[in-house]
Amino acid sequence: MNSIIKTLSLIVIAAGIILVYSAAYIVDETEQVLVTQFGRVVGKPVTTPGLKFKLPFFQVANFFPKNLLTWDGEPGQVPTKDKTYIWVDAFARWKIVDPIKYFQTVTNEIAAIERLDDLIDPAMRNLVTSYPLVESVRNTDRRMDTLESVVDENKERVQYKVDLGRDEITKRILKQASEKLTQFGIELVDVKIKRINYIENVRDAVYNRMIAERNQIAEKYRAEGMGEASNIRGEKEKELQVIKSQAYKDSQTVKGEADATATKIYADAYGADPDFYAFIKTMEVYKETMKKDSTLILSTDSDFMKYFKGIE
Repeated sequence: MNSIIKTLSLIVIAAGIILVYSAAYIVDETEQVLVTQFGRVVGKPVTTPGLKFKLPFFQVANFFPKNLLTWDGEPGQVPTKDKTYIWVDAFARWKIVDPIKYFQTVTNEIAAIERLDDLIDPAMRNLVTSYPLVESVRNTDRRMDTLESVVDENKERVQYKVDLGRDEITKRILKQASEKLTQFGIELVDVKIKRINYIENVRDAVYNRMIAERNQIAEKYRAEGMGEASNIRGEKEKELQVIKSQAYKDSQTVKGEADATATKIYADAYGADPDFYAFIKTMEVYKETMKKDSTLILSTDSDFMKYFKGIE
């Protein structure tokens, strides 16, 4: 009897656990829950986090994200109003604001992404096609600072007028797509153009033109640099010649003063003792002319040899 009671107790406890497990569910802060019964929505969406309960077995808790979600479109080829074919890659952020509409129309995130593809891509193509390329690339018609100094001798660089700009185009894409997504319980928060590029067959020509423009800028800077370098070298040579001239002038002045002083000393010495001066100068001449291998042919009465014969 006791064993039967224990068995029944275990069965009741197990059944209670199963019932509680089937009835309870936990809602995370980033989630919202829609309870359905036999495929029909029951009650209001559960948007507050915590432990929640439903009827076991008969009711199902459908979880949907409450935070921002990302849509990343496929890059596509789009012609602009000025007949320029470009690749446009866009992305968007969206969220589920009405879980009931969302569940009744798209059911899950995969189907929602397909709806976003069907609505954002056409809106983006419509806006990009309706305006020239510059509208999708720039926000203002401010002149490019890096190209201001490069102007053709015969014509000015072409200036483009931007009426809307890239930001305004993305805002209009957002507006067009948002109006059609309301019926699915989806709010489109933001749309941005991630990348714009030329198609492959014109990309090389554009790159070559950009390279030519940059080379023109580089040549201009190099020419200015060479001119400035020539000016600096000219100034340096001028200053160097001035310094050399002044140095030569100073050296010649010092040399002249030294020669004058030496001449005065010689003159004073010669005037004090002419015979001694003549003797010293003759000895200097002997030293310079009479080397080891020198040969002199002189007459015996030559004045050059008078100091060898004795001083008269």
